[in-house]
Order: sequence, then structure tokens, then C-alpha cells
Amino acid sequence: MKLVLYSGGDEEDNLQLDRAFIDLLGKKNPVVTFIPSSSYLSEQEFKSFVRHYSKFKITRFIHFPVDVPFDRILFQEVMRSDAIHLAGGNTFYFLNSLRKSKLIKELRTFVQKGGLLTGLSAGAILMTENVEMAANPQFDRDENSVNISNLSALNLVDFAFFPHFKNSARYDTFFKKFTRDTKKVIYACPDGAGLVVSGAELRFVGSCYAFSNGHKFSIN
Repeated sequence: MKLVLYSGGDEEDNLQLDRAFIDLLGKKNPVVTFIPSSSYLSEQEFKSFVRHYSKFKITRFIHFPVDVPFDRILFQEVMRSDAIHLAGGNTFYFLNSLRKSKLIKELRTFVQKGGLLTGLSAGAILMTENVEMAANPQFDRDENSVNISNLSALNLVDFAFFPHFKNSARYDTFFKKFTRDTKKVIYACPDGAGLVVSGAELRFVGSCYAFSNGHKFSIN
């Protein structure tokens, strides 16, 4: 399994994560697919994505919005990509679009067959068991504008991921109680930090935090 979970931030913030991404790709002239959370204004997002990753000598990209009808031939090309990136945005809208397009199972299969999956913010949350971290805490959450109640996601990892984390007392209080009540482990990362999964190895990039059983731990 090969995954890179980005919290957020600008290009300079994420240089270490980008290097990990390139190392995991491990091949010349790869094909990288960009899946936006919404087709609205996604052309500009895609152009920025291409401009950034062209710096790493990647030249072949696919733009693949999933909230609009897509061609089956294009879909097949996407599934043959070396890497797929799930962009940031509204997590609930993104999950709903992936589910309607019947791509949840397809993305799991892509990873199981050795494809590299990366995600930014909402895209990273989608790699976990469910998108509870987009609904919590109440003072910092996505709007569930599509009113979905089934929050199950790709379920590729056994932890929860919280992006854009701010190291403050109110976040600490919420996550300590949440992990005490649910017995889940949360990795919370500020912008510029994130996680790299390679096989059974989990690596932390930047200053991350773990919440488990009511306790907080600083990583790196």
C-alpha cells in the first residue's frame, strides 16, 4: 500500500511530502491523475497542480472530475495511472460524488494493485474508515450540504486523520474526549505536515500530533 496524506499549506510547506511522493512513485515519466472535489473551477486547480508537479519532471497528467458524467475510456486510463491525487474541498460533497460514480471500490482496488494514492485535506480524510473528522469538532467542520448520513469512506488505514490542525486547548479538549469515548486514534497535522504509508510502514512528516485514549502525544 502506498499513500500520502497531506494536511494542506502552500508548495514550500509541502516540499518534504512531495519528495516522499516522488520517491514512492519510483519511475520515470509517470501518469498522475488529479481528481477534484468538485468540477466547479477545477480547471484552474488542475493547472496549478500541473504547474507544481511539473517541477518534478512529471509531464503526463489526467484531469478527472467525478461529479459530472465521464467517458468510460477516460476512466480506464485513470485506473492505469501510476498515481491518483484526491484534492481538497468539501469532504461530504466529494464522498457523495465518489459514491454516486461507484468509484469507492475502484479506488480501493487501485491501491491494492500497487497504485499510489495521495490526498489533500478532504482527499486525505477520504482514505480513512469514515469522514467523521470532517464533521468534528463543531467549531471547525465541513458543511454537510448533500445531507449524507453514511459517512463510510475508503477505509484504507486504521486511524483517523485531521488536517489543518491548530495546536490549541479547545482542539485538545475535544480530541481527548473523542478518543476516550470512541477508542480511536487520531493523527492531527498542521498545514505542511502529513503522513506517508508505504507497505506496513507509517512515517510522519513535519510536526504531527496523536490523540489516543484521552491523551495527546507530539510526534517529530
